[in-house]
Amino acid sequence: MDKNRFLLYSTVFLIMGLSNTVIPVLPEIVAGNYGKYGAFASSLLFSGYFIGALLTMLPFGFFSDRYDRLKFVVLAILLTLVSGLTLILTENLYLLVIARLVEGIACGAFFPVAYALLSEYEQRNRYIGEFNFLLNAGLATGVALTGYMAEWHIKAGIMLFTGLAGILFAGGLLFLAGSSQHEKVRMSNLIDRPDISRIAGNFTRYKYLRIWTIAFLLFGLTGVIIAFYPDYSKDLLSKTTLGLSIAALYVSAMASNILVGRMNIMYDHMIKAGIMVATIGTLVAIHNPIAGFTLIGIGSGTGMIGLPVAVSHMNIERGLAMGILNTYTYAGLGLMPLLTGAFLGILGFETIFIISAILLFLSLFLKNGLKSER
Repeated sequence: MDKNRFLLYSTVFLIMGLSNTVIPVLPEIVAGNYGKYGAFASSLLFSGYFIGALLTMLPFGFFSDRYDRLKFVVLAILLTLVSGLTLILTENLYLLVIARLVEGIACGAFFPVAYALLSEYEQRNRYIGEFNFLLNAGLATGVALTGYMAEWHIKAGIMLFTGLAGILFAGGLLFLAGSSQHEKVRMSNLIDRPDISRIAGNFTRYKYLRIWTIAFLLFGLTGVIIAFYPDYSKDLLSKTTLGLSIAALYVSAMASNILVGRMNIMYDHMIKAGIMVATIGTLVAIHNPIAGFTLIGIGSGTGMIGLPVAVSHMNIERGLAMGILNTYTYAGLGLMPLLTGAFLGILGFETIFIISAILLFLSLFLKNGLKSER
């Protein structure tokens, strides 16, 4: 494995692991001084990460086409380290929210760059699959270790991943010092108007709108299921069964990341298969959570490979293109649960799940503006 891929693989596991270490201990973190704001404080800490990522994916993707991309990877590690230290050292709600924002910004600095670098390899399907495997492994490990170590110290999981961030940051600095790669282009501090127009044009261009829409709906559907299923199933499932169901989503996504990434399948076939499997999984999950979540994981895991590969075929700078893709992805994760949640009182959980699945399925019929792979 070359050094670039090792750095990318290590960083994605670290960033995703730390991002999820907060989730199991949210109630305990806010309980001490902010008990009366419990639900509101928890939602702020949960959403801060997504807001930070959503707002910075596109700018960092744009700038990564003008500077050495590996420097953005090291910057992401540094921001993750700062976020982790803040989460450990403070009990102030405002500083905790800022730490989660910084954590999201680290995500925004990293993902467009990582996908852009991996898409330049000849074996990009395999490498993006391995990368996404470690992404899901980091999420699962962060949750599991935090829950297991909470008996020792409520922030033990955060401490562990912050320590790893410190080690990886030192390694990243040494890696840059020994690298022969230099900044590609020097640019002024101001982005001229044609650049802004071009970014906005690519963000909404009809030719690429199918890919952006699928990214929003596929990962938005996952966000809806994860956000609402605990409330939907509280009188139907034990906590153990619910935990196993969510774990099944991560594990099946990891398996599909590895297996599909090693298959010689065209990106459009991967995207279509991912949509259909995730759609079926959502409908199955209404009555059979473990089977349904497994199918959703397979579908989203397959889509996580096909979408970046499709974007690599667009006639856009790689960093900018991956920034747009990740912006739509995080918009789906963060906004679709909010949009559908507004209708919960009227429609109910099952109807929301069915409508979300139908919307994703209908994206199959959007016109494909990209040329097929040969």
